[in-house]
Amino acid sequence: MYAIMMASGKQFRVEPGTVLDLDRMDAEPGSVLTYTDQVLLVHDEAGIKIGAPTVPGAVVELEVVGHLRGDKLVVFKMKRRKRYRRTQGHRQELTRVKIKGITVAG
Repeated sequence: MYAIMMASGKQFRVEPGTVLDLDRMDAEPGSVLTYTDQVLLVHDEAGIKIGAPTVPGAVVELEVVGHLRGDKLVVFKMKRRKRYRRTQGHRQELTRVKIKGITVAG
């Protein structure tokens, strides 16, 4: 069984046990979150259910594993022949979640 869900503005193919890094969420490690209105497709024993835009009655449960920071990105700006150079770094704040289960009503 798998599902395609929308989280953090991106679409993810998830199965029970999958670990994802999403944008930082206000949730404590160990807490359980449920996504109900953002499940776009569900594939189970009965077949494929495609939402328009979401699958009614579909629920994806996530467990928050912890918070972390992503890899460092270097942003470098330069204008040639103008002696203009700027270097800036960025690390995205992330939340690591684990998919506990996928359920479909009906």
